Amino acid sequence: MSDEEVHFETKADAGASKTFPQQAGTIRKNAYIVIKNRPCKVVEVSTSKTGKHGHAKCHFVGIDIFTGRKLEDIVPSSHNCDVPHVTRTDYQLIDISEDGFVSLLTESGNTKDDLRLPTDEPLLTQIKDGFANGKDLVVTIMSAMGEEQINSLKDIGKN
Repeated sequence: MSDEEVHFETKADAGASKTFPQQAGTIRKNAYIVIKNRPCKVVEVSTSKTGKHGHAKCHFVGIDIFTGRKLEDIVPSSHNCDVPHVTRTDYQLIDISEDGFVSLLTESGNTKDDLRLPTDEPLLTQIKDGFANGKDLVVTIMSAMGEEQINSLKDIGKN
C-alpha cells in the first residue's frame, strides 16, 4: 500500500505478566506468592475447614524475597492467588564502584551495571572481601516483579 516503513516500539519482556494466577489450595511451603504486592517465599501454610456457610481458607506466612520482611495473608482455598515469575541468573563480578554499584559480565559478553550491592551485611562483606582478594566471583541475581537483587555468591577461582 505505501512505501513507508512502520516502526514498532519494542519492549524486552514482550508484554509478559509479572505474575500468574494459581489456586490458593494448591500453593505449598517453599513456593512463591504475592502478598500485599510483594513477592514472597511461603514459609508456612495452614488450611482451615469449611464453615457452615463458607469456603475453606488458606493462611499463608511468607518472607519477602527482597526485604526479608514477614507478611501474612488469608485467602479462600478455591480463589486464585498471584504467583510471581521468579528467575535466578548467574553473572561474573567484574568491578565494584565507589557508589555501591556492581559491574557484572553477562553470558553474551555484555556488561550489566544497574545493580547495587546487597544490603544483607554478611553477603556484602563476603563480596567485598572476595573481590579485594582478587577471587573470581559469580553472583546470583534473583529477579521478580521488576525488581532485582544479588542473593548469593560463588567463588569459581581455579586455586
